[in-house]
Amino acid sequence: MGALTDYWSVSTPNCTLSLSSTTASLPFPPPPHVGDMNHHLPAIGPTQQPPCLDRLTETAALRTGGLEPEPERARCEWDFALASIVSSSSDSTRGAASDTLGVIEFDHSDTHIATGGIARKIRIYSLRSLLGGFGVGEDDGDAAIIDHASAFDYYICTPAKLSSLRWKPQSGSRVIGAGDYDGVVTEYDLERRVPTFERDEHGGRKVWSVDYTHWDPAVGASGSDDGTVQVWDTRSDGENCVAVVKPGSGAAVCSVEFNPFGGALLAVGCADRKAYGYDVRKLVEPVMVFSGHAKPVSYLRFLDTRSVVSASTDGCLKLWSVDDSRVVRTYRGHVNSRSFVGLSVWRNGGLLGCGSESNEVYVYDRRWGEPIWLHGFKNDQAVSGGGGFVSSVCWRQTGEDDCTLVAGGSDGCLRIFTGQRR
Repeated sequence: MGALTDYWSVSTPNCTLSLSSTTASLPFPPPPHVGDMNHHLPAIGPTQQPPCLDRLTETAALRTGGLEPEPERARCEWDFALASIVSSSSDSTRGAASDTLGVIEFDHSDTHIATGGIARKIRIYSLRSLLGGFGVGEDDGDAAIIDHASAFDYYICTPAKLSSLRWKPQSGSRVIGAGDYDGVVTEYDLERRVPTFERDEHGGRKVWSVDYTHWDPAVGASGSDDGTVQVWDTRSDGENCVAVVKPGSGAAVCSVEFNPFGGALLAVGCADRKAYGYDVRKLVEPVMVFSGHAKPVSYLRFLDTRSVVSASTDGCLKLWSVDDSRVVRTYRGHVNSRSFVGLSVWRNGGLLGCGSESNEVYVYDRRWGEPIWLHGFKNDQAVSGGGGFVSSVCWRQTGEDDCTLVAGGSDGCLRIFTGQRR
């Protein structure tokens, strides 16, 4: 994958597909409800949207001559507003060099947020403290400005820069796993604020992604610059991993995600421009290959039981059918050619969120390939200077008619957006 900078830049390898795998028996089988995955998985200003998206459009009528119906045009069915900005009042321009946010994660109760990045800190925020008591308006001037020093509940210092965080299931939001630039995966007990579990199996190469299964006891997986996915039993500190998967011909693994709905699929995104699906019950070869991106696949997220969304440095997102590995839709509008800019899906609302190297956050509706809303960070009054990019995003997974999106930038600032269905 080549050298990756502290700003999460991604280089494109020149490689061909070659698969090898070293697999040991999992310490326990997936739960009984896990079935055959192939059948059971299935210039615009800030806060403005493109003029054509301001108007709700009715379903297009048939063209004259009995031709096919015109495709329905994208429309925004949500009112989004910037609720608060979390930044450093001491020196907002210094954050771009020292505090780029590479990852944002809501806990399973959707009440707390964890962030990590260049600053070698895991910061824990209460969502109530970021939203409670503050007015939310249509203009950026109505957003609450909060200093980092008073915004977070607490933080934990880490030995290396962080690229990935994931709350451990069934831990009551007490344990969080972190992947770092030194190739180490560490679990932290947040009540005692100490590391309790560590794995160092990637030969010092950066760990880009960490995830857990959603059955008990959990299995963990990490993807790294070394071109491997290490799958391990979370109950066994330091013991040999239960499987090593090498998708592609040694291309860096940028993203790993287990099916959050309880299925047997592990999705893997690689720098060889492909994404792969593995059956965790037999991690020998992929059961599906998602091929269609022109550059490295930086993120993969399950949208529902039958759909996966991928992001790439080719500047587009793609929605894939798990049933037949087919591209359902391609989403274009944001700018992404070299950096990790984040990807998150809000499953209840069918919305996709991502950052952009144009220093904007974008929202897509799964039904349309054009963005329905965007917000420019460079115009926020709380941040001085220009440049930078939106480096991480995360949706809160609750509600149906209201939503919360948190986005972080290379300036080290957090923006919290709220949305209401019209």
